[in-house]
This record gives sequence, structure tokens and C-alpha cells, in this order.
Amino acid sequence: MTGHQLKAGRLKAGLTQVSAAAKLGLSQAYLSLLESGARRVTAGVAHAAANLYDLEPPLLATPEPPRLRDVQRRLPHQLAALGYPGYSHLRKSPPPNPALVALEAVTDRNLDGRVAEALPWVLERHPRLDWKGLVSYAKLQNAQNRLGFFVTLARELAEARSNAEASAKLKDVEKELELSKLAAETTLGRDSMPESEKEWLRKHRPQQAERWNVLTGMRTRDLPYASGTGDAP
Repeated sequence: MTGHQLKAGRLKAGLTQVSAAAKLGLSQAYLSLLESGARRVTAGVAHAAANLYDLEPPLLATPEPPRLRDVQRRLPHQLAALGYPGYSHLRKSPPPNPALVALEAVTDRNLDGRVAEALPWVLERHPRLDWKGLVSYAKLQNAQNRLGFFVTLARELAEARSNAEASAKLKDVEKELELSKLAAETTLGRDSMPESEKEWLRKHRPQQAERWNVLTGMRTRDLPYASGTGDAP
């Protein structure tokens, strides 16, 4: 988060420097230095400001590659903290960054199917997340096709729910990801999928999956929280 973004968020929230600094636990002078760019905005200040100003926190830096087992254990608890109903019974993690949750999910080579089902929900519920960072880092991991597939399902979900803000943003992200779509096939974290199953999916997968070269049978209408939505066959 830059100083300019920090100031813009404060002004959008209708707060003075004095009142914002008090709520953030900073001095007014220090907040002024941050907003002017004279001091770097730390991760802690950025996340505190995002909460105070009702902004989605940015991807503050390229995340360190997490250990696989840590990701698999962490994601369900992070989804619970984001309010995902499928994991409401789990202990919630500290408030997570939805962009980082999505990034870790789309780059997980052994993604749990229940976590995969949650991704469209996250993207539809958080249309103001740091898309620039998410798309950039997904491309670095050659995960843009998987992200594009989830964005398409989220856009269909938003349209079915008449969520105009999310629908418009997700449509823009789809167009951006189309420009860097990979020709190689991918799965949703099932690299060990048997060849016989791959061949069946090539013939029977929905058009959304075919569009993004993803071998999956997942459809918007089959998502556990998408009752009443429809999609193309």
C-alpha cells in the first residue's frame, strides 16, 4: 500500500488525520509522513488501515512459497474466517487477505475439492480484492487458467445473485486473463489424475472448463451454495 492509497482510503472513509491516527494507534505526525511517502507503509499499518477504511487489503509483497502441508491445513480455517458457510464449524484463523487465500488455492498442486468449491464464493464476495497482485502472481506460477476458470464461475454466481459490482469486475478480470491463457491442459490441483479420467473429462467437461483448458467437471449450478443458479452445459 502506498502513501497515496493510504490517504485516499482515509478521505474515502471521511476521517481526519487526527481521528484516523488515533484509531490506528499512530501519531498524527507519523501518519502524515506515511501519507506523504516520506515513510514506508508497513504491512501492519496497511492491514489496520484496510480494516478501518473498509478496504480490501492488498497483496503487500510476493508471498514466500508456503509449505504444501501448511497450505492444506490453513486454507479451510481461513475460509471459515472469511465467512464461507461450508467451513463454519471450523475454528477461524485471524482475518485473512482474500487475495492471498485465492492465490494459495489456485497454486496448490493438491487442492482439496471442498476448498476448490469455495473459491468462486470468495471471488464473488470480495470483488475489491487486489486483482492486480493476484493476477500477476498467478501468472508467475502458470496458474492463470485455473484462476480464470474460478473467476468465470464467480462471475456466473454474481450474475445469478444480481451482484452488479462483482459481475462487472469479474468480467474485466476474465478479459485480462484471456490475454495470457495457456494452451497446456491443467487440473484443479489433481496432478496425479489417471489418464482414463482425463480422457473422459476432455469429452464431458462443461464449456467453462474447456474454455480455460481445465480438466474438471465443476459447474456453477453444482456448487453447494449456488442453489437456483444456472449455467451453460
